[in-house]
Amino acid sequence: MAKTSSIAKEKKKIALSERNLKKRTELKAKIINENLTDDERRDAMFALAKMPRDSARVRVTRRCQATGATHAVYRKFRLNRISFRNMALQGLLPGVTKASW
Repeated sequence: MAKTSSIAKEKKKIALSERNLKKRTELKAKIINENLTDDERRDAMFALAKMPRDSARVRVTRRCQATGATHAVYRKFRLNRISFRNMALQGLLPGVTKASW
């Protein structure tokens, strides 16, 4: 089980990234836009650099919904491999069967 402080930190990152998503996309569009002057594009780059690092969506890590672990988390189920295996063997995941060939 992950520490509750690290889980809370991830929730804070998610909220911050969602709050600043619109502003970040606008600034990135300005940086890419070649019709703007170099000064306007540079100002957009500086504004983007001044934003908090944790406001970037890339900084958010996937966590297991059951244990809060960060490694080997399957995106489709949002569970890490150990929790996934245990729940699948208990029959708690509908449509998941053990492969045999």
